[in-house]
Amino acid sequence: MSKRLNMRQRREVGLQFINFLQEIGEQDVTDKMQLKSIYNSQFKCRDGVLSANFSGVIYALTRSNRARVSSGEIFLNSQRRKVVYANQYWHHPNSTGNLGSAQSPAFVPEPGKRGRAKHIIRQMKKNRDELIKDKDGITVKSVSDTDGGKIQVEVSCNQTKTVEIEVMNEGTEAVKFVRCEMLRRFHVFTLNDEKKVTNSQPLQLEAGETYKIEVICLMPHRGYFPVTLVFQFQDESLKTFYIIRFFSARTTSELFEELKPTAPYKANQHCILRPTEEIIEDGERPDCFVNNELEREIPLGMYKYSKSFHKAVKSELKDDHNLSPDVKSEMQRINSLLASNLDFGNYAERFSLLLHLEEIQMEVDITKYNMENATMTRDGRLLVLKVPGVAENRPSVLRGDHLLVSKSDDRRQPRTCYKGYVHKVELERVKLGFSQKLVNDFIQNMKFNVSFTFNRFPLKMQHRAALLAKDNDLVNVLFPTYSNKMCIHPLDRKLNFYDRDLAENPEQARAVSSIVAGISRPAPYLIFGPPGTGKTVTIVEAIKQVLLCIPTAHILACAPSNSATDLLCQKIRRSVEKRYIYRINAVSRSWDTVPQDVKDCSNWNEENSSFEFPSKEKLMQYRVITSTLITAGRLASANFPHGHFSHVFIDEAGHAVEPESIIAIAGLLDPMDVENNKDGGQLVLAGDPKQLGPVLRSPIAIKHGLDLSLLERLMNGENSLYRKNPDDGSYDQRFVTKLLRNYRSHPQILKIPNELFYEMELENHQDPFISNSYCQWEHLPKKDFPLIFHGVLGRDEREEKSPSFFNIDEIEEVLLYLKHLLLNPGKKGIGKISPKEIGVIAPYRKQVWEHHYQWNVDQYLPGNMQGKLGLSPIPTIFFMASASL
Repeated sequence: MSKRLNMRQRREVGLQFINFLQEIGEQDVTDKMQLKSIYNSQFKCRDGVLSANFSGVIYALTRSNRARVSSGEIFLNSQRRKVVYANQYWHHPNSTGNLGSAQSPAFVPEPGKRGRAKHIIRQMKKNRDELIKDKDGITVKSVSDTDGGKIQVEVSCNQTKTVEIEVMNEGTEAVKFVRCEMLRRFHVFTLNDEKKVTNSQPLQLEAGETYKIEVICLMPHRGYFPVTLVFQFQDESLKTFYIIRFFSARTTSELFEELKPTAPYKANQHCILRPTEEIIEDGERPDCFVNNELEREIPLGMYKYSKSFHKAVKSELKDDHNLSPDVKSEMQRINSLLASNLDFGNYAERFSLLLHLEEIQMEVDITKYNMENATMTRDGRLLVLKVPGVAENRPSVLRGDHLLVSKSDDRRQPRTCYKGYVHKVELERVKLGFSQKLVNDFIQNMKFNVSFTFNRFPLKMQHRAALLAKDNDLVNVLFPTYSNKMCIHPLDRKLNFYDRDLAENPEQARAVSSIVAGISRPAPYLIFGPPGTGKTVTIVEAIKQVLLCIPTAHILACAPSNSATDLLCQKIRRSVEKRYIYRINAVSRSWDTVPQDVKDCSNWNEENSSFEFPSKEKLMQYRVITSTLITAGRLASANFPHGHFSHVFIDEAGHAVEPESIIAIAGLLDPMDVENNKDGGQLVLAGDPKQLGPVLRSPIAIKHGLDLSLLERLMNGENSLYRKNPDDGSYDQRFVTKLLRNYRSHPQILKIPNELFYEMELENHQDPFISNSYCQWEHLPKKDFPLIFHGVLGRDEREEKSPSFFNIDEIEEVLLYLKHLLLNPGKKGIGKISPKEIGVIAPYRKQVWEHHYQWNVDQYLPGNMQGKLGLSPIPTIFFMASASL
């Protein structure tokens, strides 16, 4: 007689059954009898499966909210959850701003125009609507009125336009018109009135009388020019009151008419984040997610925070008598851990805490992209949703991610949400795979409420990496205190450099020699320096030399982003045979974004038209594997043999949070060991701790160090190995190299960062033929200073529900500079330039789209200059930093 299983054991069998259905491609089956047949005939007889009857297993799954039974159907992938949010940007109410408080005494404006301006600004902050509205019988209007007290006019550049504003007394009593003035003077506007009304010469405006004021607009420059007009009056009791109008003029042109918003911007309404209960119906995953031969010997857990952790954060980490004992205990643990310094003893627990704080804030922030009453269209078995802003990761949506939709007219509790997996992202459209039930019920113009989610895979990889760092005893790598002083390759042996220019640079050459020798081990070797000093060139040369000098070496080369990883791969491939290098891409990446010279060494399966993950045995045949830091976690899951990866290189290490860098180290790089790993264990970090670091959400996590990269933590002065010698100001060459020679920037451009951040140590080694080529350009405000700061008083535009900005006025100015550059005759020592040599950088994807739309330059540039602009910023870059008014 078989032993009776308890509830937990039956639930485990049920979860195994769900995984089995996914393995055989039957995860969408919902018919009860069909599922029972599969369970009894195919699953129950498998080795290692505990004996349990079908109904008992389904009951255990329903009790744990992993299944739902309805009318002869079983939804095994349904999950019931309660959604609660905890925003860490806590807003404390201002007691002085509460409704019902006693009114403060009337404010007496300071004398003079500046005092009046301060008074008006204060009043606008308190009650803007009161100042805008007409009052006491006085009406201020214009033919160019719009809503909200705005007067908007369009003017051609270098043209003059006069706008009349009428001040009418529609009341029964006379009112004294004291003045009309601009809150701040604007050179493009002139106020004109016939009687020159001022405080010393007011105008008595009788009942029914109208007085006209002219605003003369002269636009010598392109742009958007706003000003606040203040009309001051006095009634018969000598009480002063104001009426304001927001006057704005913008230049218009043929380009403006083409690029202006096609529909007005409609901001998403900020919804109140109330707790809700949901039943989740799973959707259809993209096909490529089953094409994986890479072993998963080291499990990847869920690493979810506990309910008590969430409640502690929601209560602002402050004690409250209403909190339960377990929440109070958790709060004490959190505060104690946050107050402690990071060390190897609390390494995993502290980073787990910070990552959970980051996740909780991410859950709040992603809700601002939620959509209500959205419609979808059908594309075969998929549904297509328009998501403005998705192209610039607002929200971030990648292939394999999922979002949740519910029918807008469904008011039942708990509400049913349908999980849609992203199959493809096309500009502003996302193709989604939902359950067959929703697809069958779908009709045109059906409205949905859409909730976006974020992919937890990177967070889970970081959690596991912090734990593996402890398990693999990486204390001497993460908190290094010494060098074993053992070399893999003689430090004094001369290297035959692939890059001849690098051999002439003493800092770069010394760094490569130290890395090949492995003299820093078990401590990491650091390379840092500002942009243009050759950090990537140095580590690429080091990789090539390691391959040449150490025949047994196997290298993992990583970077935080795909673009940086692609660049590594491209540079390595120039001197390394294709059969030795392999580029692993994530399944969420679009094949179209992979550079052409990287594709032939990538993990693309042409037959299945998808990325694949070969087995560990196949991957071990390559000497260099390149991937992003997150994707390197899949290699850690495979559990490569001890010491297989002898070297790990991380480029742009300053852009990654520490747990992200650890993904490529923990479980992949074994520390140097004299007996078992004497030729391995070399970690190399390259980056610049002075540049912008990673972008994070949680203010608590930021405050307590999650925004600190591993590179910056090692170099912040606390570790003696990487600290400057106070006597001579030098670094220990066994552990760190500061690159000093700048090959990119003109000396005048380099001057400020050199003074502010790099202690005046940087040296100018640019090619003068390139860096000085436009120093005498006729449109340069200051000769020999090849930098133009051109402020454009433009207006950031948005359209429909897109969160992305574009600025037409800036586009016009850049176009003007392009014409000047491309029409340059190539005289007076200034060479001609082609469109492909000009790079344009914009902060928003929408701005880039508008540029490309308009820079199919046929109608704006002369025929002999027509052609697409290049994306490579050599030798000229225009950096467009839009600033909102």
